[in-house]
Amino acid sequence: MTYLILRLATLGNVAMTVPVVASLSKRYPNDRFIFAAKKDLASMFASMPNVQFMEVDNHLDWRGVFALWRDLRDKIDAVIDLQDVLRTRILRGLMRLSGKKVTSVRYGRWRKHLITLFGIGKKQLPSEFNRYRDAFRRAGLETNDAFEALPVNGTAAQVVVERFGKKEGRWIGLAPFAKSRSNMLPYRVTKDIIELLTTDPDTRVFLFGAGQVECEMLRQWASVFPRTESVAGQLKLKEELELMRQLDVMICMDSANQHLSSLVGLRAISVWCATHPMIGFAGWKQREEDIIQRHDLRCRPCTCHGTSHCRYGNFACREINAETIVQQI
Repeated sequence: MTYLILRLATLGNVAMTVPVVASLSKRYPNDRFIFAAKKDLASMFASMPNVQFMEVDNHLDWRGVFALWRDLRDKIDAVIDLQDVLRTRILRGLMRLSGKKVTSVRYGRWRKHLITLFGIGKKQLPSEFNRYRDAFRRAGLETNDAFEALPVNGTAAQVVVERFGKKEGRWIGLAPFAKSRSNMLPYRVTKDIIELLTTDPDTRVFLFGAGQVECEMLRQWASVFPRTESVAGQLKLKEELELMRQLDVMICMDSANQHLSSLVGLRAISVWCATHPMIGFAGWKQREEDIIQRHDLRCRPCTCHGTSHCRYGNFACREINAETIVQQI
């Protein structure tokens, strides 16, 4: 059978599907999976021979939905929607009218929002991985937890060696940014972390990020601190993953880099500010003791994915000492 898997956005969410899709790829070698997502993410699925990556516009409008339906309706047997938004619901409906078997993920959005709005039912929710696995199970596909890391990409690994040299001492990654202000540390705390790490002459720090503003800020920070280098905007995704594979640890926020680290078996110290791992977005097989957050704030979590506003106006959840993070390393 041929299955269409929909997870159009974003980088972190697509990365969270990889352990589950890798399990499917091995368990069902005679089936074919078409994974539809935003462009430039194909390298995460390149090692799966029966998974075809299909680039789809992240801002797909109704014309694009109909075009996708016309293009795929005779090529697939079933649809598994891991996005569950309006445009994928329309596509699901068209595929169902075409006689295709359709299943979708159950995100439990109402329960998540009750927690963030009123603190109702504050307990661990199912992880996104389990929600994906449940969607595949209802489509008749079983998965397991065997995934540890993507295979080494030899070409990309060679690029990393040529660019950064052979690893000596301790290499530490730092991804200080997130899409929302509520999900990242104040800049002064981030700079304190870099300063503390670079006091050790055997430590080399690599700064990760994306976007024009982030790249420029990280470039400036790298020029100030010794043995610090910004790789933001400098590497392809497959090369970035191979650099992560060489690191001893990654310091990141509740952001995509937490999940990219998991894809190469890298231990990630993740910092959670306004969000909370109880919502279900913790990284694949990451350790609970490596999650850093403030437990003394009753207002957390106040958001599922991030926000630019604080109901109290002080973003107290972001006030985490640099020493606390470095001590965990």
